[in-house]
Amino acid sequence: MAAKEARARITLACTECKQRNYNTKKNKKNSPDRLEFSKYCPFCRKHTLHKESK
Repeated sequence: MAAKEARARITLACTECKQRNYNTKKNKKNSPDRLEFSKYCPFCRKHTLHKESK
């Protein structure tokens, strides 16, 4: 049997318009808390804070 993967797929959602714009991967062991990035939101048409969503 294969071991459970440490890297998980996550979705990043804009904090202003709540649109889910980006998909990425993270290592659950190294960063167990939710990720936050400042990225471009095409719906808001500006850079906003994007947080990890479920």
